[in-house]
Formats: sequence, structure tokens, C-alpha cells
Amino acid sequence: MAGHNKWSKIKRQKAVTDARRSKVWARITRDIMVAARENGGDPNMNARLALCLEKAKGANMPKDNIVRAIKRGTGEIQGADYEEITYEGYGPHGIAIFVETLTDNNNRTVADVRHLFGKHGAGLGQSGSVAFQFDRKGVFEIPAEGIDEDELFLLAADAGAEDVSREGDDFEVTTPVEAFGAVQAALEEAGIKVEEASLQRIATTTTALGPEEAKSVMKLIDLLEELQDVQAVYSTLEMDDATIAAVS
Repeated sequence: MAGHNKWSKIKRQKAVTDARRSKVWARITRDIMVAARENGGDPNMNARLALCLEKAKGANMPKDNIVRAIKRGTGEIQGADYEEITYEGYGPHGIAIFVETLTDNNNRTVADVRHLFGKHGAGLGQSGSVAFQFDRKGVFEIPAEGIDEDELFLLAADAGAEDVSREGDDFEVTTPVEAFGAVQAALEEAGIKVEEASLQRIATTTTALGPEEAKSVMKLIDLLEELQDVQAVYSTLEMDDATIAAVS
């Protein structure tokens, strides 16, 4: 996971400060709708929805947009019916890539994803072809200032977290998916500020590439992330400091 936290932060900062903000809002809107559709519109009873609302707040999404998305999800007002679909394949230089989408038109989505893979010398695989190279985890990023690491570890572990690590100015708490809600509640109850909370696919092993090779992989990932139906893209590219510097 070397560099994972740092690269995630760089992408978040870019997403909320440049012209892609509207796309970020669109993705969060779809997430909110699906979360509300599956488990109701009360964030106190729906951990996934609570997570989406935190993301919306972090992206400065207007309150009216959030309320409409929840109502569309619960069926109070009419909206598109979105489906969660994932795509897997190998990018340039054998890097495994996992794509998460939310779409109301699967034909459009698969055509867009397949086109980009093919254009960049990559190939889509069957379901499960690269999924085994990623673990689904809950990840909380917490500013380290004023936080005692031992106390944070005990609190998080008691709630079901797997690990607490220090990366630069942040602590990163990693949890099994099933413990995400409990850890989130424990951190909130303790008054601990969470900078980012998300469910992610973490590569179990990564591959280091030279700067130019890494750029070719990141070009494909960036284009995939620009697609309107794509929610997240994960890869087995090693994001060490040299790679981050090369692709930033």
C-alpha cells in the first residue's frame, strides 16, 4: 500500500479544485441514490449512505442536490435506476486494473470501457480475472495532529479494525467491510475528525514501473475515471514517491 494514502489525497484535492468538480458531484449523487435505494434514506441506519453524505460534504455539494438524490433513491421522486457493474482487465505493462461503475445503460458503459482498454493496448478480462489481486477494505484517513497512535489503535481495534498505520501527516485505519460502520461510529463517538472514509479495493501486491511506463498506465486510468459512469478505478501499479512525482 506504499504511497496509497498520498496518491488518494492528491486525486481528491484535484477533483474538488478543478473543472471536474461537477463530475465528482455526479458520482456522489449516483452513490447516494443507490445507497438510499438499498438501505433507506436515514444515514443513522444506513452506514453506506452516511459515508456518501460525508463525501458530499467534503466535495462542497449543495444540500438541495443531496436531498434530491436521497429522495430519488427512496422513490419519493422519479429518477434513473442505476446498476453497479465492475470490469476487470490488464492495462499497459501487465498492470491489473479493476473498474467500478454505476450505470443506467450497461451497453453504453461497457462500450466506453472496452474502447479505452483497446485504444491503450490493454484488454478487458472475464469477471474474476483480476479481482483476486485486490482486497475490499474500509479505509479511514485521520489527521495525526493531536492524536495518540496507541489510543487510536485500541479504539479502532475494539470496534473491529484490522490495522492503524502512520503515513505522513495522517493515520490510516483499515477495516474489514463488515466492520466499517462500527469503526465509523466509534470514531464519531470519540470526537475524532475523519478526513476521508471510503470502501476501497486495495492491491495485495503491486508492480513498480519506470516513469514513462507508469505514465502510460496512469493515462489509461485517468481516461477511465473521466467516463461518466465510472465511480472508481484501482490498479496494481506501485505508487511510490518516484511514481507519484512522475505522474502528478
